[in-house]
Amino acid sequence: MFRVLAHRGFQTSARQTALSWRTPFNLSRFTHSLPFATLEVEEVSGSQPAEVYNLVQGKWTGSSNWNTIVDPLNGEPFIKIAEVNEKEIQPFVESLSKCPKSGLHNPFKSPERYLLYGDISAKAAHMLSLPKVSDFFTRLIQRVAPKSYQQALGEVQVTQKFLANFCGDQVRFLARSFAVPGNHLGQQSHGFRWPYGPVAIITPFNFPLEIPVLQLMGALYMGNKPVLKVDSKVSIVMEQMMRLLHYCGLPVEDVDFINSDGKTMNKLLMEANPQMTLFTGSSRVADKLAIDLKGRIKLEDAGFDWKVLGPDVQEEDYVAWVCDQDAYACSGQKCSAQSILFMHENWSSTSLMSKMKDLAERRKLEDLTIGPVLTFTTEAMLEHVNKLLQISGSKVLFGGEALKNHSIPPIYGALKPTAIYVPLEEIVKDNNYELVMREIFGPFQIVTEYKQDQLPMVLNALERMHAHLTAAVEVIGNTVNGTTYAGLRARTTGAPQNHWFGPAGDPRGAGIGTPEAIKLVWSCHREIIYDIGPLEKHWEIPAST
Repeated sequence: MFRVLAHRGFQTSARQTALSWRTPFNLSRFTHSLPFATLEVEEVSGSQPAEVYNLVQGKWTGSSNWNTIVDPLNGEPFIKIAEVNEKEIQPFVESLSKCPKSGLHNPFKSPERYLLYGDISAKAAHMLSLPKVSDFFTRLIQRVAPKSYQQALGEVQVTQKFLANFCGDQVRFLARSFAVPGNHLGQQSHGFRWPYGPVAIITPFNFPLEIPVLQLMGALYMGNKPVLKVDSKVSIVMEQMMRLLHYCGLPVEDVDFINSDGKTMNKLLMEANPQMTLFTGSSRVADKLAIDLKGRIKLEDAGFDWKVLGPDVQEEDYVAWVCDQDAYACSGQKCSAQSILFMHENWSSTSLMSKMKDLAERRKLEDLTIGPVLTFTTEAMLEHVNKLLQISGSKVLFGGEALKNHSIPPIYGALKPTAIYVPLEEIVKDNNYELVMREIFGPFQIVTEYKQDQLPMVLNALERMHAHLTAAVEVIGNTVNGTTYAGLRARTTGAPQNHWFGPAGDPRGAGIGTPEAIKLVWSCHREIIYDIGPLEKHWEIPAST
């Protein structure tokens, strides 16, 4: 028997109202007491725009081009980004070229740097554990990637715990080697984890702190020299975090931080030729980079993530709540968000759908439990809904409408939490499958139902998917998703620091957060064979072979 398996994969009348939901408790303005911060979160506005700089060869620099980012809640231009253009990449190319392939440190070179990064992690973890610092980053995340305070705080807390996990000797433990006896006296083979040297990291908008920090620190722990690019819409968060890391002892020359458009970053990668690139983002860009970089890449790309509810009906309230969180927290803008729900027919006679509808409808813009969609417009999402409704037997379960009474700019999306029912028999048809399985990075999911004898049809639908990030199901032996939750409490979302998060079934797949993920992504295996003799007495040159 199987139960559940989950797969990864507003309008304001006054500015004071717009800020009131960001902090659940009253804190005095303490940004000036933060020794690393260069801004006051609440004061960033059209009249006081924040500025985001680049870091290269140990120096913060501007650019000839300043790109303006608009507030995703009201359209007000509120952040200026110093975006590097194609003619300004040479300092970044030179910086990476100064790092040898043997890295900034390795088991035979500057091993004291393993200890240095243990100390940096300890100090940074302590800083993020301070309420005033965690609140600073939580509110800053909310300004650029609007999500509820608790969701944004969770991102900060995962980052803090990750840093705490790699204090003291834990960084050098990542480079632990092994030895195997040789064929004769004096011979031993030793396996080492070796850095790549110059590397690149490209991360998306939806987790402005957690993804770049975890991948950046993993790269640094193993001895690499990274250039980091974060989506410009949210790069202000990581710019402030870089300043915190410098305050905690990170050598300023160890990381370059660049703001640019995709075309410029692609040119930088082609000219700098990093030994390895980590890309988190869309499958389309991932596939292009894999070709451009001749396979020297690790990917955490798109996830059309699914959940299968088995025949054992229980704990309806809990299952409904998990489904709501998986599909609609962060307005569905998680690579692990629940994209499709397969329900056993036994659930049809329960109140699961009505409870999911009630939970979805309590989400509101005022507390950002629903918010702007940063990669799809409202029109694009509604057009997708209409196309799905052309499929025989499909219907809107809830949502399917634009949000009302808001000031979200039209370049972004504003959609009510939406669920569309599509019959399983229609989903698996060749002319429908790609449409139904299209990932909409927003508050949107497909719901379908299956009978017990249709389980093979469900498994076939899962087998045909291209993205294998997360899942929630107990049909484990016939599935391949890299992060799979099984059992009654299975979910699709949640990427804490205590377990692997990443896709499976793809040799390019990257992980994040754990020692295994760091070693896989940010180091390679090097074998060194010691063969020091002695020679046998009376050794003579043998015959040619």
